[in-house]
Amino acid sequence: MMVDLSSFSDEKFDPKQWINGACQSRHPQDPLDKHLVDLEMKLQMASEEIAVSLEELSASALHRVPRATRDVIRLRDDALSLRSSVSSILQKLRKAEGSSAESVATLAKVDTVKRRMEAAYETLQDAAGLTQLSSTVEDVFSSGDLPRAAETLANMRHCLSAVGEVAEFANIRKQLEVLEDRLDSMVQPRLTDALSNRKVDVAQEMRSILNRIGRFKSLELQYSKVHLKPIKHLWEDFELRQQANKVSNEKNEVERLSSANELQLNSSPISFSRWLPSFYDELLLYLEQEWKWCVLAFPEEYKTLVPNLVIETMSAIGSSFVSSINLAAGEAVPETKTLAKGIIDISTGDLSKGVKVQTKHLDALIELHNTTGSFARNIQHLFSDADLQVMLDVLKAIYHPFESFKRRYGQMERAVLSGEIAGLDLRGAAITLVGVQGVELSETVRRMEESIPQIILLLEAAVERCINFTGGSEADELILALDDVMLQYISTLQDNLKSLRAVCGLDADAVGSKKEMGSDRREGASNSRKVDFMSNEEEWSFVQGALQILTVADCLTSRSSVFEASLKATLARLSTNLSFSVFGSSLDQNHSHAANDDGSGQVAVTGRAALDVASVRLVGVPEKARKLLNLLEQSKDPRFHALPVASQRVTSFADAVNELVYDVLISKVRQHFNDLSRLPIWSSVEEHSARPLPTFSAYPQSYVTNVGEYLLTLPQQLEPLAEGISNSDANADEAQYFATEWMFKVAEGATALYVDQLRGIQYITDRGAQQLSVDIEYLSNVLSALSMPVPPVLATFHSCLSTPRSQLKELVKSDSGNQLDLPTANLVCKMRRVSLE
Repeated sequence: MMVDLSSFSDEKFDPKQWINGACQSRHPQDPLDKHLVDLEMKLQMASEEIAVSLEELSASALHRVPRATRDVIRLRDDALSLRSSVSSILQKLRKAEGSSAESVATLAKVDTVKRRMEAAYETLQDAAGLTQLSSTVEDVFSSGDLPRAAETLANMRHCLSAVGEVAEFANIRKQLEVLEDRLDSMVQPRLTDALSNRKVDVAQEMRSILNRIGRFKSLELQYSKVHLKPIKHLWEDFELRQQANKVSNEKNEVERLSSANELQLNSSPISFSRWLPSFYDELLLYLEQEWKWCVLAFPEEYKTLVPNLVIETMSAIGSSFVSSINLAAGEAVPETKTLAKGIIDISTGDLSKGVKVQTKHLDALIELHNTTGSFARNIQHLFSDADLQVMLDVLKAIYHPFESFKRRYGQMERAVLSGEIAGLDLRGAAITLVGVQGVELSETVRRMEESIPQIILLLEAAVERCINFTGGSEADELILALDDVMLQYISTLQDNLKSLRAVCGLDADAVGSKKEMGSDRREGASNSRKVDFMSNEEEWSFVQGALQILTVADCLTSRSSVFEASLKATLARLSTNLSFSVFGSSLDQNHSHAANDDGSGQVAVTGRAALDVASVRLVGVPEKARKLLNLLEQSKDPRFHALPVASQRVTSFADAVNELVYDVLISKVRQHFNDLSRLPIWSSVEEHSARPLPTFSAYPQSYVTNVGEYLLTLPQQLEPLAEGISNSDANADEAQYFATEWMFKVAEGATALYVDQLRGIQYITDRGAQQLSVDIEYLSNVLSALSMPVPPVLATFHSCLSTPRSQLKELVKSDSGNQLDLPTANLVCKMRRVSLE
């Protein structure tokens, strides 16, 4: 057994506890005495080993202490010696510092004087040289040595900067400016010839001369001027072709009129949309050649010279380009082609109100924009070595002719969609002869249902046009246009619902009849539907047509929800792309865009990948960029509605459809229950005869049997619509729930109408009570057959009316509201002239 000695070092060591613990850990078969003897022996051996170890360690320590003492004494002597040496060095440094500081100060003064004298000497030399150069500069110009003249003028400029604003040299300063202009004018012919004939050596020499006199701007202007001329000829080629074609057509027309036997055909003019790609191809080829040549001739400036040429080109042809785009878009539609007008003329109201922007106008505009986009991507590839800001300026210039159209995008898109909706067949139902109104109802519902996929396709096409044309930079205007157009469409559907109500014979004031379900609203005679001369078959055609309207509401709700979700996804995607492109990172709620502004009102653009059409445009309008990106960021919120007003109107339309369907389904019940409370049978009395006659049981009257048969037949009418829902949604449970829900709505409404009429009965005889209880029992059986519980009010009417008049008071008092509806029971007592007092 090993002895654990660690517990002996504990300050709270308890010998008794330790011994007890040691005894408890012994083997049960070992005697306690033997165990204690063994434990004592092991403790004694352990103590002896500890004593021997302590003795050895003490002896070793005694040997090491003298040695350590000697080492400490030696270290102390070394430290004292080092301290003395350092103190001596410090004293020497203090003495040297005192004497050298004065010497250094003196040397500094001498150096300052020397530098001033050298500067004065150099200034005197420059002044003398300036005078000499001023007197000899005319000889240099006369020699025709342009590089030497440039060097002379550069030296004069250097000398003038050295002498500063000295009155004696004011005339020389003016003379220098005149001489620089003179040298610039002498360089221009040679530079023009070198640029036109691609003479690399001469061009480099002229560049060096202009750079030497600080006139590099003159090189840029001359380069653009030389190359802008052939490019403008390329652009004017279209106008020349158009004019030549016009002259040719006029000539052919004259010849045709003068020669009646000969038929002259007019040559068809080439369209701008077909000509523009060839112009871009030739321009791109020209720029590629210039880029390669400028790399050799101007290796330091080519990255700005050729891009600046593109900017100057687009600026020169800008107004003509806009006019050509406008007319080319107008040519897509015969009406505006005949008038030789375009989209801008329509938008500004220059044309009659009957002329509207059409889809073909926008498609032609987008086609031209796509052609320009292809050219812009080629330019971006060609100028890949240029700086990002230079590239941005070039792309802005290329897309600038379309800017006026993009600013009108929302207005144009709204006009296009409005025109498309106006072209849909959304005629409302017309009131026709009895017998064909059911067909008119079905046709109207069919037109409404077929229009929903068409309108969704129109909206999706509008979103695609916005992305293709503006890159999403007009997404805010797109949302407003889509919302307005959806409101226009839904308003048309609402008007159709009103026409359907008229066809169905429903009074518009009766809308809201849902309140009849479970309510105590009294029905007016004017709200009943007059169908005395209508066949039963046409009545059911009304029901089928009304039920079919539910599919219209369901389709509109689902399709609009799917479209809005798709639109939100598009906006979220634009948010990510544009946020990264324009601001360099995705926006967050606490993001400050001001940090990304470079102070010039321009929003920063990050990376060449950001140079898409939307980013290039938004950089120039930072306020619009911030508003748009805030809107796009909100689209990521699940609570965001891309079409907020339209969404509310869709819900309102669905509610209106439900109300219409309910009114149609309940109209037959209203017809039979109309004026029920005024039937003469309620106040009739049994006739007395001299001879006893046999009595017969009462039978339900026709009004209630007709309603009951209608309610029992209604599930069959709901079944086709439920099957259509089941087939479309693959959800039989939902279809069954739909049919049951509408069955219960109509049954509850019928019960409410019936109870409302019963409450209007002022007086009822025993015979009338007997008949009415039979009618109520029949209706209750119908409700039970439809798996609908009988309302307590109706059950109370039945109980109180079927009870003999003499026992009614006892029935009401004995029940005390346990099974009867007490207000209804009191009302029946009043009808039957039974006093409860």
